[in-house]
Amino acid sequence: MRFGDYLKQYQPLVYETFKNSVANERIAHAYLLSGESGVPLLETATFLAKSLICDHPNPLADEECRSCLRIDHHTYSDFIVLDGKEGQIKKGDVQEIVGDFSKTPLESKGVMIYIINLVENMNLQAVNSLLKFLEEPPAKTYAFLTTENETQVLPTIVSRCEKLRMILVPKETVIEDSLKLDVKEEDAEILSNFYNSALLLKERSEEAEYLAMKTLWVDVLKILSADSRDIVFHFENVVIPALAGNKKKGTSSIQNTRFFLDMLSMAFKDAIAIEAKQPVALKTYDGLLQSFAGRLPHLGESLTEILKIRSILNTNINSSLALMHLILYITEDKQ
Repeated sequence: MRFGDYLKQYQPLVYETFKNSVANERIAHAYLLSGESGVPLLETATFLAKSLICDHPNPLADEECRSCLRIDHHTYSDFIVLDGKEGQIKKGDVQEIVGDFSKTPLESKGVMIYIINLVENMNLQAVNSLLKFLEEPPAKTYAFLTTENETQVLPTIVSRCEKLRMILVPKETVIEDSLKLDVKEEDAEILSNFYNSALLLKERSEEAEYLAMKTLWVDVLKILSADSRDIVFHFENVVIPALAGNKKKGTSSIQNTRFFLDMLSMAFKDAIAIEAKQPVALKTYDGLLQSFAGRLPHLGESLTEILKIRSILNTNINSSLALMHLILYITEDKQ
């Protein structure tokens, strides 16, 4: 399945709205794509951008022409992406777009496109610079902005964009579609909590970094299920170094730690469900989770602490110390 097929099947309002805009040559100079966490906002924005420069649109991007592939490979000169997922977007980042797009387009299409992913992660100075650019955009310049929380986006930015709302696909459907793409059931169950598209889920399931994180997570659950006395040593010598990130790939320790804590919270939620005699979400790990739930004290309080640590990771805390505190808290006997 191509990404355009995903949009057509699961996001028909977005697909049809943009298709009609292109067909009627009434393309807005700026679009705001919104949706909950897990919805493929950046990928959708990229697909719509491709549709404006595709060599053989039918009616939107064919995803295989030279221009579309250059977008994928980040070699299309008149296309810029600022990704708020990677960190706060600053004034200088926006001014770089303004400076580049004030010049004559380098590509023969004459169309200049920029994407700002998660605009809620812009600082105030960047927002002000963007507002000025949105008010008086150069001819044939198009913006695709995305947000997971529209209430955090300045109303003056929202008012200058045509809004496209994306919906969540049911998790069961995502898992079912993933299995059809030969994703392992265990990976589909885990990653459906993070990706609302089977295409993206499959891609992530094959990444070495994800597989390493999954192994790290399973090993922690096994130790906690068997003999938690070994867990402090394991965290200090295995878990924390592994979460330090891979600088060559540009992966931050914060991103790794956040993902690990998200998986850990999933295990605790299922353990609490087991105590309440409710079905678990991670069915392929039911046996391990049964042992896990039977050994650890104060599951509910530990889950709260996991979520608390995750919420403060963007602040100036020492993540290694925070993780050590967490594991001591989880294994402490509070009786």
